[in-house]
Amino acid sequence: MTPLKLILNVVGILAVVLGVVGLFLPLLPTTPFLLLASACFMRGSERLHRRLLANPWCGKLIRDFEEHRSIPRRAKFLALVTMWLSISLSIYLVSQPWLRLLLAVIASGVSVYLLRLRSRGKNDE
Repeated sequence: MTPLKLILNVVGILAVVLGVVGLFLPLLPTTPFLLLASACFMRGSERLHRRLLANPWCGKLIRDFEEHRSIPRRAKFLALVTMWLSISLSIYLVSQPWLRLLLAVIASGVSVYLLRLRSRGKNDE
């Protein structure tokens, strides 16, 4: 294994770990880390890439994104709703104004990114 492939695999594994942690921490995004892991594994380990795509929890979402550069409407809606609920709670709980602003700016940036992604409905292929 070349040093570059080793680095890509280590970054991919770290991205998967961060993606899983992101399921439980509202400010740590899950999907971008899983997409990063997929990109790293695509270049570093075909076996790890296949395993990620075969995962019943996230495989279809990653395959759709890689093949069509789109996400299902339902996933987009759920991502936006859960993100804004958790960000709103965080803004409410934080007392520093600069941190509230930072949270709002981050959430707005992620929202713009998600809203600009193409959506796929049930009948879209």
